[in-house]
Formats: sequence, structure tokens, C-alpha cells
Amino acid sequence: MAEHLLELRNVSQVYRSGDREFLALKEVSLTLDEGEFLVLLGPSGCGKSTLLRIATGLQRPTSGEVLYRGEPLKGVNPRATIVFQTFALFPWLTVLENVEVALAAGGVPPEERRRRALEILDRVGLDGFEGAYPRELSGGMRQKVGFARAMVVEPELLCLDEPFSALDVLSAAALRGELLELWLSGRIPTKAILMVTHNIEEAVLLGDRIVVMEKDPGRIATEVRVSLPHPRNANDPSFRALVDEVYAMLAGETQPEALELGSAPGEPGKLRALPDVSVTPITGLLEALAATPGGRRDLSKLADELGVDSDHLLRTTEALELLGFVTVAKGDVALTPLGETFAEAEILARKEIFAARLRRLPIFRWLLELLEAAEGKRLRGEVVRRALELEFPPAEAEKQFQVIIDWGRYAELFAYDDSTGVLYLEPIPTSA
Repeated sequence: MAEHLLELRNVSQVYRSGDREFLALKEVSLTLDEGEFLVLLGPSGCGKSTLLRIATGLQRPTSGEVLYRGEPLKGVNPRATIVFQTFALFPWLTVLENVEVALAAGGVPPEERRRRALEILDRVGLDGFEGAYPRELSGGMRQKVGFARAMVVEPELLCLDEPFSALDVLSAAALRGELLELWLSGRIPTKAILMVTHNIEEAVLLGDRIVVMEKDPGRIATEVRVSLPHPRNANDPSFRALVDEVYAMLAGETQPEALELGSAPGEPGKLRALPDVSVTPITGLLEALAATPGGRRDLSKLADELGVDSDHLLRTTEALELLGFVTVAKGDVALTPLGETFAEAEILARKEIFAARLRRLPIFRWLLELLEAAEGKRLRGEVVRRALELEFPPAEAEKQFQVIIDWGRYAELFAYDDSTGVLYLEPIPTSA
């Protein structure tokens, strides 16, 4: 059997914060062969980008093995490059000079650097912009420079870390098409592409194979082979059917309440992280569902109608599910009677319903108990953050804190003073 271009065997990644350990990736195994466009798809926080860095040797896994062409990868892989979400161009260098930087780092002579840089800029459609500076370019053109810089070193493995997510819809669509044209036509020497995304349609549009990941901890849930021929039409029934299938995989199905709610910080069991989404899209999605006869919608069609990205829609749906306002099954989201009541209620009644649902969530129950027991029923936000950091990595703990503040304020469960960083129960204390 021919060797794989890239192989990951039982890769796990543990991060440490103080005396705490957090499992980011758990026993991930995958392969990538020559001629393959492989997409890692999953929600934010599932370890996709970490896996990409491990695959290129930018990061060593805590355990497991990375093989490139059958040999253990030691250090950074010189035959792989990454295009990141942010453009990361040097603002004081021209387009040509930004591309030449990658070759200069490899010791390529100046004349050869210029020839190869001009050639790749022509291939990606930037001929005529060689002397421009990044500030003179649109976001899509700046990302083209990023692609050119990555491809000018002629990598065997091209890795893409959500390269289109910082662009507007039209620029992203154009750049996807151009990348696909370069790849399918063989106009770049790249042997395989490994891309990270949370956009379901993007994954189905580009990938030959989609690895669907789950979080807490990050792991592979399933794989989907995409046999649709290129060019793929997003309106084709076969394309839509596959998008629906992947939506259903990522959305999952509503679980029994004990599993949905999880446990409180410090209690036995699994602490359920709150979806990173504010109250406004939560109420907006409920209203959109309530406007639909029967209150049931196909998630992929809803994403198109609302013009939102799949990751944002799935996070919002997860929040509604956690609050008991919807159920999810087979890629469809449906209002519960409580969700319908909320959507039809006046502003103050909505707040009361929201507050009642939050009091059921273990993480809010825990916080309200802390506030009740605190002197003056006041807590410094830093105390809450430190407690959350015992359960989550620091970046995730900060996200959880911000979601708690947003949801809790809306429900009027507590108040928060931004200037002092203090949470307190109503009524608002008078000044001394």
C-alpha cells in the first residue's frame, strides 16, 4: 500500500494553566493522500486550528505521532505552508516584496526570488499590483497576497486556517473559486490541501473529504466523502442534500435535560459551556421560527434565508436548545411551546421567562448562590473569572464570563458595573 502524504496517529493535546490541565484534542487519527483536498470542519473550540499546527510541525502534540511521507515529523515541516485567517502582511513592504520574503527566508538568490514572485503573482491574478502596498488593496486582494506568499515556496502541502472568514461574502466566494481553479488545473505544484473551516457550505463546495469534529474535547466525530463533481453548484439538489446531512451531524439531537444542562462549577459531572452568542441573535432566531407555520425549519435553508454563517447559526440554536426554547432533530430546529410563548410575549414578559430559564442552568445557579452569600451581595468579576478558569482554559473562561454577563443582565438576574468590574444583586446599592 502506498504511503500517505500525511498521517496523524492518536494525537492528543493537553494545555496547562497553573495546576490545571485541559484536554484540547483526544486521540485524533487521520490521513491525507496526494491529490486530496481535505477539510476539517467543526464548531469553534474543537481544536481544528491546533490540529493544523500539529500537522505542519508548528506545534508538538502532547502524545501521538505525526508522519510525513511515512517518516516521523521532527520540527517544522519545510514542505508545508499555512495561510491564516488574518492577512499578516508587512505594511511597509510592497506586494512583490511581501511575496519575496518567503523565498528570502529560504536563501533563494535575489534574481530568482523576483522571477518566482512575479510568476506566482501573475497566477493568482495580481499582475499589475506588484508595487502596491497592503493599505492600497481590498481585503480579498490582501488575502491573495497571502496565498501567493504561501505558494511561491512550492509547498507539497498547503494548509488553510479559515482563510476566507475575514472577507466579505462576495470576496470570499471569488477567492474560493480562484483557489479551486488553481488547484484543479494543476497550476500550482501543491500535492494536497488541508483546510480548516466552520462554514458547512464552504466545506462541501471545496472538499473531497470532510472530517467532522466535535468539542470538549476535540475529536473526530465522523467523515464524509464528497463525490460531487466540480464545479459544484450550491443550488443543486445533491449539493443541498449533502449540506443538510452535514448540518444534521453538527447540530446533533436534543438530549435529556440532565445531559443538556450539565453540572455546576465544582460539582461532579460535566460542566456545560454556554454557547458564545449574545441575547440579540437568540431572540431574533426565535422570532424567525415563530413566523414560520408550525415553527419548524431546516437549518441549512434557514442559514441561507437569514444570511448568517453556519457556525453562528449552530451556536445560536445550541443556546435556544439549552434554554428549552427549541428542539433539534435530523437537521431541523423546532419551537417548543415555551419558545413559542417567549416569541409572542411582550418585552418584560420575555425577560421574566428568560430569567426563569437561566435559574435552571447550573452555571447561573452557582453564580447566584455566590452572590447571595457574598458580603453586600457583591462580587468582583475577577473572582468569578478565577473560578471559571478552574473549569476552562483562560480564553474560554473569559468568553464564558462575557456570555454570563450578557445573558444575566438581559434577564435582570444581577447588575454589572463595567467601570468597577463588580457584579451585584438588585436593588442597586446606594453610594456611601
